[in-house]
Amino acid sequence: MSASLRGLMQDDFPLTLHHIRRRMRACSPDAQVVSVVEPGTVERASHAQLLERIDRLARALRSLGVEQGDRVGTFAWNTQHHLELYFAIPCIGSVLHTLNVRLFEDQLTYIVNHAGDKLIFVDDSLVPTLEPLARKLPGVSHYIVMGDGDAGDLPNALRYEQLLRDAGPGEFEYPELDERQAAALCYTSGTTGNPKGVLYSHRSISLHSTGTLISDGLGLSRGDRVLAVVPMFHANAWGLPHGAALAGADLILPNRFLAAEALAGLIASERPTLMGCVPTIFADLLRYADAHPEVDLSSLTKATCGGSAVPKALMQDFEARHRVRVFQAWGMTETSPVATFSRPRERKHDDGYWDDRAKQGQPLPWVELRLVDDAGAEVPWDGESTGEIEVRGPWIAARYFKDESSEEKFDAGWLRTGDIAAVDERGFVQITDRAKDVIKSGGEWISSVELENEVMSHPDVIEAAVIAKPDERWAERPLCCVVVRDGASTTTADIIEHLRDRVAKWWLPDEFAFMAEIPKTSVGKFDKKVLRTSLSEGTLEGRTPVS
Repeated sequence: MSASLRGLMQDDFPLTLHHIRRRMRACSPDAQVVSVVEPGTVERASHAQLLERIDRLARALRSLGVEQGDRVGTFAWNTQHHLELYFAIPCIGSVLHTLNVRLFEDQLTYIVNHAGDKLIFVDDSLVPTLEPLARKLPGVSHYIVMGDGDAGDLPNALRYEQLLRDAGPGEFEYPELDERQAAALCYTSGTTGNPKGVLYSHRSISLHSTGTLISDGLGLSRGDRVLAVVPMFHANAWGLPHGAALAGADLILPNRFLAAEALAGLIASERPTLMGCVPTIFADLLRYADAHPEVDLSSLTKATCGGSAVPKALMQDFEARHRVRVFQAWGMTETSPVATFSRPRERKHDDGYWDDRAKQGQPLPWVELRLVDDAGAEVPWDGESTGEIEVRGPWIAARYFKDESSEEKFDAGWLRTGDIAAVDERGFVQITDRAKDVIKSGGEWISSVELENEVMSHPDVIEAAVIAKPDERWAERPLCCVVVRDGASTTTADIIEHLRDRVAKWWLPDEFAFMAEIPKTSVGKFDKKVLRTSLSEGTLEGRTPVS
């Protein structure tokens, strides 16, 4: 048997963030970073100006004793300062650790101490949130405050801009890095147990950034202006900052101003082509646009929505009424996060086209996906059979950081996602539920996701979350928590009538809970754990049986 013949390529070319940094300087020095200071007020910097500050920041980090492998925390909104940290920290060989500003005190304390953060950079507006935790974080040597606001009683506090001034001008001599070195750390917002750390490598970020440029995915190009609404503290803002930098696209950062009015004004003035955020923000923006038709959102030709299932009606209404095209993506912190994208072949906008748009889409190149049943057997891709999604690929986590207790999450090189789905013959993924959320009634499965989407297609329903309630006869029955628009007199009978031709009869909820707002997790998803707890404790508001 003859020996294999090796290719004559530069196999050892390192896939690191240095390439993106150098490419910004060489190919897109005039690209813009627009950062909101207050609604209606922005600051602008070119890539060339940004890179000069990144060089200063790299020197400042070294002066503070930050070495390769050290974790450096950020407690910040989507701003230019945060973007500078996105590059300076990993490019000196250290690890960017983005802290979720919406987590509870105990979770934040656990995460900082578990990660072993050496420094924390904090926005001045967030100092009051972080200050009470400082005494519980013995490993943090300095807090660097970004902005001119009060530093409070943070120990060993330093000022960001003063650090950069003291660091002086000139290019920094960055170390050579191995592409498999850790670059960034993000903890999941899991609903059970302690959060889990996902440790991204330079290689995984580089490849995922390349994946954002694929036309059948997010489709980032140098002609785009990218509005990153998804927080930079959550899964690298879905890869948008790195992807925009690699493409040479403009990047727009909204700071903490995510209310619909502020976003609509920003979209109208800055004309982004791509915006990434969760369905709840898109739904708020649609309601605002409907009420203020003078606001022009039509620049959004590549809007991307994820985090939870995107209602078909939301996408249709945006396109029909405001010329905004919203496409659905799926992923999780462990998948960097984008793993699938739904951009079906353009054709007449018939029901089949919109059915595809409402699916989570096809796996991106280099992401492999399979469905597995409870017995561990693979499920066929026939569009009907369901199983748990498992994925693998070069930007998929292999295990958690400093955590050996969750090995069952990783199945011989595959990541078990916990999402239940069907996949059709063309590879389009349709998630039907989370494994922990699926409802089993009388031995038959009810998809809470599909039921929620149909309820939210009612014109008076703003939000809907379906949970299981115990039932003596059927074991479980669906209870639907809903938020209706102000002034609506919608009843349970109205919603049931709306559902009759849309779902199987036995899927119809037995009970609704009308509430002012559905509780959400730190990343904007419906928090069904809170709803289930309220149900079991008898404190769920607005419960109304179907008559």
